[in-house]
Amino acid sequence: MAAKRKSRRAFGRIRKLPSGRFQARYPGPDGVLRAADQTFATTTDADRWLARKRIEMEEGRWLDPAEGRTTVRDWSARWLTAVSPQLKHKTQASYRSLINSLIVPALGDRELSSLRPITIVEWVGAMKTRGLSASRIRQAYRVLSQIMRAAVDNEMIGQTPCKGVKLPRMPQTEPHILTPLEASRIVRSATKPHDLLISLLAYAGLRVGEAFALRRADIDVSGGLVLVDENLAEANGTLVFDTPKSHQKRVLRIGPSLAARIGRHLETLPGGEDALLFVTPGGKPLRYNQWRKAYFDPAVAAAGLTDVTPHDLRASHGTWVADRYGVMTAAHRLGHSNASVTTRHYARPVAGRDDQVAEAADSWLSGNEDNDDGSAAVPAQT
Repeated sequence: MAAKRKSRRAFGRIRKLPSGRFQARYPGPDGVLRAADQTFATTTDADRWLARKRIEMEEGRWLDPAEGRTTVRDWSARWLTAVSPQLKHKTQASYRSLINSLIVPALGDRELSSLRPITIVEWVGAMKTRGLSASRIRQAYRVLSQIMRAAVDNEMIGQTPCKGVKLPRMPQTEPHILTPLEASRIVRSATKPHDLLISLLAYAGLRVGEAFALRRADIDVSGGLVLVDENLAEANGTLVFDTPKSHQKRVLRIGPSLAARIGRHLETLPGGEDALLFVTPGGKPLRYNQWRKAYFDPAVAAAGLTDVTPHDLRASHGTWVADRYGVMTAAHRLGHSNASVTTRHYARPVAGRDDQVAEAADSWLSGNEDNDDGSAAVPAQT
């Protein structure tokens, strides 16, 4: 009787190794024969693995194992090169620093496909043990998350390992909200022309870098307008002029008295339309730390105040405007594309407003409505 012939396998190949285990190989979409990343105790186990691999290919879920063997170091470098043209200079420098100092030293030699959520948990824990701040750890994790998400999007790995990781909590810090009068005291205590710069922070809501980058051409004295279209930032010790944060250019109106004072300052400036409004005694662009130490902090102390930062003036401006004219107006003044950013980080309840609301609510309960001047109106007769 003739021996029964073995049926030809429909997909892939299986062979027995000298060790007695079985190796499965299969052709990828490109026709290249690839071996499984493991061996099997039986041909049945190898067949099942090949069946799953075939289904992955038919459903478009197959990933080339060679891509997953790319190291974190190589993929991070490629990713940063690709995204850098869309990033601000300061953000580029920050990402590069985080990759070079925290991501590559710990994970650079690892293959992308070898990373698991526990790997990332251990990495975060090691940074915390070293005493890194919660802010620094969270920044590094956000960059790694972007890198790994890009690997998923480019079909190098099936899923990102950056999931389910508990990050250290940021300490809750509230801005120091000043009253308009307190801000005015700081302005009056500052040396010229830095009193004007501080005025623009407090009464126009500019970021410090935006004020540092103002030029003669940005000021319309007669119209009382300020064009905010540049930001001066420091990245790795280098000053860089760039667009404002989130690329939100805007035109702001300032009060007549402030516009007039800036106009008189412009008359003293040398140079043309590109001349900076505020510079060092040597005519160089300002650097934040030096400016704060030399001009801002002394003005705060002279005003009898403590624990006030330049950013607090911007937060105070946002609070004043939101309280009186609404969050949307405050968002425009501050250059926020989304008003939720304004309420989350800047606008704060003004002291005494809750008492005023309670008083008004009591009059509403009685059938009265407040007039614009806050007095109770006579209830309408029915």
